[in-house]
Amino acid sequence: MKTIDVKTGRSYKIYIERGIINNAGSYIREITGAVRAAVISDSNVAPLYAQTVMSSLSENGFETSLFTFPAGEASKRLSTIEAMYDFLCDKGITRTDIIVALGGGVTGDMAGFAAASFLRGIDFVQIPTSLLSQVDSSVGGKTGVDLAYGKNLVGAFWQPSVVLIDPDTLETLPDKFFRDGMGEVIKYGCIRSASLFEKLEREDAREIIDEIIFECVSIKRDVVENDERDTGERAILNFGHTFGHAIEKLGGYSAITHGEAVSVGALILTKITEEKGLTEAGTAQRLRALLEKYSLPTSAEYPLADIVAATRGDKKSSGRSLSFVFLDKIGSCYIKKLPVEGLSEYFGA
Repeated sequence: MKTIDVKTGRSYKIYIERGIINNAGSYIREITGAVRAAVISDSNVAPLYAQTVMSSLSENGFETSLFTFPAGEASKRLSTIEAMYDFLCDKGITRTDIIVALGGGVTGDMAGFAAASFLRGIDFVQIPTSLLSQVDSSVGGKTGVDLAYGKNLVGAFWQPSVVLIDPDTLETLPDKFFRDGMGEVIKYGCIRSASLFEKLEREDAREIIDEIIFECVSIKRDVVENDERDTGERAILNFGHTFGHAIEKLGGYSAITHGEAVSVGALILTKITEEKGLTEAGTAQRLRALLEKYSLPTSAEYPLADIVAATRGDKKSSGRSLSFVFLDKIGSCYIKKLPVEGLSEYFGA
């Protein structure tokens, strides 16, 4: 087992171990005296793991209940959160009880937001079952839902009480969603770890996935501890996301996965910054080759002008500017604020 301590305003532990999902109840019992545990999952994950988790919770003295919503980004909306609130009320969940998020990034984001806002805040646990959620979204306390105007525009910072990562759950993950998670893994190599990037170039990620999860989570832990509320350094985690979110928006949040969109956004941006002399020569080609190795897309079906226009309303806006993350080179990046009104001209769109 590997353990990572996260020292934010509300400190917690992240456990990474194969098979840990079978003993989830004992780890959750260690951090709470709750009577009831409400498990929130989606229609893909619940049939696979909900009974395992609920049995473990019951064995450790919890009264359990299960809320399931239709899998996919299309469910990540306020109407689903309202249905969660009704469920929590119906099951008699109190401020001293706990929510268990069982699933991928969509589940964790929504269950976390429900926990942050129901009764003005109750504890919740992350049990991420997708690669993207294990390496990224389950850690750091960002929760929320999408609006028609863009991704994650409504939400809250609400740190989990514990995160239980079981790499064995990736065995049931469809290839498409393993690739989706690799988009975020590659991001970490780009922004903070040249050695991770080189490892991904040299080896097969599936064969060393436990090591990769630990390294990505460690990087995110370091960044989040320095900037829990996303007012400075934490913005580097958005490399590829500004264009990526725009691409997702243009596709109606169904044409392309989050990790795929981030991959395309990162490559589009890096090609432009390299052409401008802001990024080391050859970086875009290395990034393209790595994305292709893991079967991630390298181009969008939308014109650059449409992508740039769709960045308006992005939550990374500040006043009349929008933040982008530029690479100096693989493993090193910086934040660049650009005026919204001049984006088209800056990017040649």
